[in-house]
Amino acid sequence: MGADHAKRAFIGSFTSAGGHGVSVASVDRDTGALSLLAATDIVPDPSFLAVGQAPATGATVLYAVSETSEGAAAAFGTDDDGTPRLIGEVRPVDGSSPTHLALAGRHLLTANYGSGSVTALPVLDDGSPGPLTGLLRHEGHGPDEDRQSGPHAHQVLADPSGRWVLSVDLGTDSVRVCVLDPVTGALRPHAETALRPGTGPRHLAFHPSGGYAYVLNELEPTVTVCAWDAAGGLLEPLGEAQVLPYDHDEGGDTRTYPSELVVSHDGRFLWTANRGHDSISVLTLDGPGEKPVLAAAVGCGGRWPRDLTLDPTGQWLYASNERSGNVSWFAVDAETGIPAHAGSVEVPAASCVVFA
Repeated sequence: MGADHAKRAFIGSFTSAGGHGVSVASVDRDTGALSLLAATDIVPDPSFLAVGQAPATGATVLYAVSETSEGAAAAFGTDDDGTPRLIGEVRPVDGSSPTHLALAGRHLLTANYGSGSVTALPVLDDGSPGPLTGLLRHEGHGPDEDRQSGPHAHQVLADPSGRWVLSVDLGTDSVRVCVLDPVTGALRPHAETALRPGTGPRHLAFHPSGGYAYVLNELEPTVTVCAWDAAGGLLEPLGEAQVLPYDHDEGGDTRTYPSELVVSHDGRFLWTANRGHDSISVLTLDGPGEKPVLAAAVGCGGRWPRDLTLDPTGQWLYASNERSGNVSWFAVDAETGIPAHAGSVEVPAASCVVFA
């Protein structure tokens, strides 16, 4: 890929709901605007994406889950006109409905919601995923009989030190810490942190200092603040913060299901996307990052914001609004952290945005 690809965005969407699969867009860094260039639906339901590099060439590689009952992961490059092209094989992940993936060294990790497991695939020289090398099955359940009858791994990511892999499980109200063998790709359990029952943890993000982690809960509109000990690989819950105003209506059809959280590059703000309430919340962080305080909630520019992404400059937030079929962008106020709606582009069944 050429240098112009640093100004590109990749958008995932649900093909089973009318989405185009993986779309490529140009990015106007002055206005935040996205302009669609090309798309491919060769991989069904690429609901979450991640960007990496091919070890042999350094070329940009886009990774995608296939959130289907069979479960798979794939890698893409792009042609000069922006058209995504498959690299290597689409690999099964030995887990159903993968909802998230991330890179850890030379391995690609997936969180498999349906089967409640985490898997590891090696990244080959051309950037494509190889056959599965590691599998870690979660066990347990939570008090919500409809949503927590068994484990549901929703996110997996490496910690800032690169020594540990964390997986967030909505079904068991817990975050697991494991070790990824950099040579064999095997996954080994290390510790498990229990969170308040019934909260349904979905995604986790670290403070830039690396000393705190924030867990966004899906079944209650809260963030759990945790201390992170990178030396020992231990996560310790410290407290919770609301992500919606106390006077919001949480009854009937208006129940809120938070989906994603993002921390500002300077560690001063935390944003959450809130499905149902269809908003983006702004929480201010104290100096160390231990005490988030809700400051504002603004409309997400659509319906059912499944994902929230901060661009590399830290100036623009992007909400992937699944049910209204659009991606909206917002200018972030550097002093208050409050996002102002600046535009949107139609993307049916949008599920996430990443930048390269």
